[in-house]
Amino acid sequence: MDLGIRGRSAIVCAGSRGLGRGCAEALAEAGVDLVLNARNADVLEQTAGDLRNGYGVNVTAVAADITTPDGRERVLAAAPDADILVNNAGGPPPGMWSDWSRDDFVAALDANMLAPIAMMQALLPGMCDRGWGRVVNITSASVKSPIGVLGLSNSARAGLTGFVAGTSRQVAPKGVVINNLLPGIHATDRADSLDGGVAKSEGITIEEARKRREQGIPARRYGSAKEFGATCAFMCSQHAGFMIGQNILLDGGAFNSTI
Repeated sequence: MDLGIRGRSAIVCAGSRGLGRGCAEALAEAGVDLVLNARNADVLEQTAGDLRNGYGVNVTAVAADITTPDGRERVLAAAPDADILVNNAGGPPPGMWSDWSRDDFVAALDANMLAPIAMMQALLPGMCDRGWGRVVNITSASVKSPIGVLGLSNSARAGLTGFVAGTSRQVAPKGVVINNLLPGIHATDRADSLDGGVAKSEGITIEEARKRREQGIPARRYGSAKEFGATCAFMCSQHAGFMIGQNILLDGGAFNSTI
């Protein structure tokens, strides 16, 4: 399928590995020029080179922490008129409700709610003026089904979801489409970290922890970054213009619901 976005420009945050890289690869394959952001400059440059060589698109690498004002300023300076924005940032650490202080919540809100909102506020005016834009916020399946040990993530991502619910409908008449993409467990560093935590606390191997988690997924496996990226690219395409303010769950059927 021709996604109809060849020659467009996109910012992909936290795009050097994992789900962010999956999104960047799928957009590059569709012919989109990229501003790729991540904190680790070495990994970022390697990914940027792979995408340039593999797909023949322009890729600008900006090593910066997107959760900080300075980091966002540097990324936006590289693509002030981006047509597509993929908001993404690593999730806060797991724990129990009694572990977290106000500072922990503020850090989670900065990373997973306020930073993506700031990116949208910076880019939406230009998208509206040009009459076309796409924003995909990578949030979490925990928005629909909260995960007890991820209370910081549950809280911050739910706040972002509320912002998108209203904002997406305000900008839709201008041809700007905002949606959220909610990953369940995918085979990424984040899954390895969570499985490692379970393995340590329960005295089992990481492989055993993973197999146990897979049994709770009807698909009986973790998702891949490639299939996640393909879904993201479709949501950024010309074919997604009637998809407004939706929360698209990609979790192998783990969330059990009729509607």
